[in-house]
Amino acid sequence: MAKTQLGARVDEDVAELAKKRAADLGLSIGDYLARLVQDDASGLRARAVDAAARFLAEHQAVFDEAEEAQQAPRGGRAA
Repeated sequence: MAKTQLGARVDEDVAELAKKRAADLGLSIGDYLARLVQDDASGLRARAVDAAARFLAEHQAVFDEAEEAQQAPRGGRAA
Protein backbone atom coordinates (compact mmCIF):
# COMPACT_ATOMS: atom_id res chain seq x y z
CA MET A 1 0.00 0.00 0.00
CA ALA A 2 1.29 3.45 -0.90
CA LYS A 3 2.27 5.73 1.96
CA THR A 4 1.22 9.37 2.31
CA GLN A 5 3.08 11.83 4.48
CA LEU A 6 1.05 13.84 6.97
CA GLY A 7 2.10 16.79 9.07
CA ALA A 8 0.65 17.80 12.40
CA ARG A 9 1.57 20.25 15.12
CA VAL A 10 1.19 19.07 18.69
CA ASP A 11 2.45 20.25 22.07
CA GLU A 12 5.97 19.11 22.93
CA ASP A 13 4.73 16.93 25.78
CA VAL A 14 2.32 15.13 23.45
CA ALA A 15 5.09 14.60 20.90
CA GLU A 16 7.43 13.17 23.54
CA LEU A 17 4.71 10.92 24.90
CA ALA A 18 3.94 9.62 21.40
CA LYS A 19 7.64 8.97 20.70
CA LYS A 20 8.08 7.14 24.00
CA ARG A 21 4.96 5.04 23.58
CA ALA A 22 5.90 4.14 20.01
CA ALA A 23 9.37 3.10 21.16
CA ASP A 24 7.88 1.06 24.02
CA LEU A 25 5.81 -0.83 21.47
CA GLY A 26 8.71 -1.21 19.04
CA LEU A 27 6.94 0.90 16.41
CA SER A 28 7.86 3.92 14.38
CA ILE A 29 5.87 7.09 15.09
CA GLY A 30 4.08 6.63 11.76
CA ASP A 31 3.12 3.03 12.52
CA TYR A 32 2.03 3.97 16.04
CA LEU A 33 -0.18 6.80 14.77
CA ALA A 34 -1.62 4.55 12.06
CA ARG A 35 -2.50 1.98 14.73
CA LEU A 36 -4.19 4.63 16.87
CA VAL A 37 -6.26 5.86 13.93
CA GLN A 38 -7.24 2.33 12.87
CA ASP A 39 -8.22 1.40 16.42
CA ASP A 40 -10.26 4.58 16.75
CA ALA A 41 -11.96 4.20 13.37
CA SER A 42 -12.83 0.56 14.01
CA GLY A 43 -14.39 1.40 17.37
CA LEU A 44 -11.86 -0.76 19.22
CA ARG A 45 -10.89 2.03 21.60
CA ALA A 46 -14.50 2.88 22.42
CA ARG A 47 -15.29 -0.78 23.10
CA ALA A 48 -12.22 -1.12 25.32
CA VAL A 49 -13.15 1.99 27.33
CA ASP A 50 -16.74 0.75 27.69
CA ALA A 51 -15.52 -2.67 28.85
CA ALA A 52 -13.19 -1.07 31.40
CA ALA A 53 -16.02 1.13 32.71
CA ARG A 54 -18.31 -1.88 33.08
CA PHE A 55 -15.56 -3.83 34.88
CA LEU A 56 -14.93 -0.99 37.31
CA ALA A 57 -18.64 -0.48 37.95
CA GLU A 58 -19.10 -4.17 38.65
CA HIS A 59 -16.07 -4.49 40.93
CA GLN A 60 -15.87 -1.01 42.48
CA ALA A 61 -16.68 -2.35 45.96
CA VAL A 62 -13.64 -4.64 45.84
CA PHE A 63 -11.37 -1.75 44.91
CA ASP A 64 -12.90 0.46 47.61
CA GLU A 65 -12.41 -2.26 50.21
CA ALA A 66 -8.78 -2.78 49.23
CA GLU A 67 -8.10 0.95 49.34
CA GLU A 68 -9.71 1.26 52.77
CA ALA A 69 -7.62 -1.65 54.05
CA GLN A 70 -4.45 0.07 52.88
CA GLN A 71 -5.44 3.32 54.60
CA ALA A 72 -6.44 1.71 57.91
CA PRO A 73 -3.99 2.31 60.74
CA ARG A 74 -1.68 -0.62 61.26
CA GLY A 75 -0.88 -2.19 64.58
CA GLY A 76 -2.83 -3.80 67.36
CA ARG A 77 -5.96 -2.53 68.98
CA ALA A 78 -6.17 -1.57 72.61
CA ALA A 79 -8.13 -4.13 74.63
